[in-house]
Amino acid sequence: MSTIKQAEDAATLLWRSWQSGSVVGALPADVRPASRRDGYAIQAEVRRLFGRDNTGWKIAATSKAGQAHIGVDGPIAGRLPGERTHASGATILLAGNRMRVAEPEFAFRCGTRITQRTAPYTVAEVLAAMDALIPAIEVPDSRFEDFAKAGGAQLIADCACARDFVLGTPTAAHWRDLDLSGHPVRASIAGRLERDGIGANVLDDPRLALTWLVNELSGLGIALEPGEVVTTGTCMTPLEIQPGDHVIADFGVLGRVEARFA
Repeated sequence: MSTIKQAEDAATLLWRSWQSGSVVGALPADVRPASRRDGYAIQAEVRRLFGRDNTGWKIAATSKAGQAHIGVDGPIAGRLPGERTHASGATILLAGNRMRVAEPEFAFRCGTRITQRTAPYTVAEVLAAMDALIPAIEVPDSRFEDFAKAGGAQLIADCACARDFVLGTPTAAHWRDLDLSGHPVRASIAGRLERDGIGANVLDDPRLALTWLVNELSGLGIALEPGEVVTTGTCMTPLEIQPGDHVIADFGVLGRVEARFA
């Protein structure tokens, strides 16, 4: 895949699957991405078809278990469509979602534009550009019938398995002073399940994952814009969900975020 027309055609197929709740086996060979860069080109066209500003970015596969789950050898980034972003407490429909998991995540909001450059950004530089840390829950899914065999380039094209995203309230705590790698998170599904997580499950530290995302975008010539959110990947084994569940993710002093599923 090498032309704008091929990227547009591939994106149209994926966008139609988003809208209909259907899945595809694979993108047709003549429009299938051959590289990560091809995948991001298709992803950009998917974002254009949604016709609204995206909330920001997600990172998938920030742990070895997550990489094995979707069949990739490292993290991948995807856009979060604005129309699939919900406030804490929202009820989310699970119809058509085959993954059916909820993932508590550390999210950061950009306050100062981070532009493309040749030299990699440092963690300190990236954190200086953030203006908030926000507890979040991601509810991923894929438009591929067998997402574990789709490969990294196709999964990137499909917004890195994005679907629904629940954004809490920016924390009032002094998060810059905390050791986020050691910060505990407890999630529960009322009456059914409790699970613990920790920041170190996210590429060893959510701040490292955030910096990875910034440098991934920089390498593609993409700026991170003020107001955009980066959610850094699940900090625990994803919670298996079903209709009727009420998920609460408690980040301690950083706050909590919750969602119901129908």
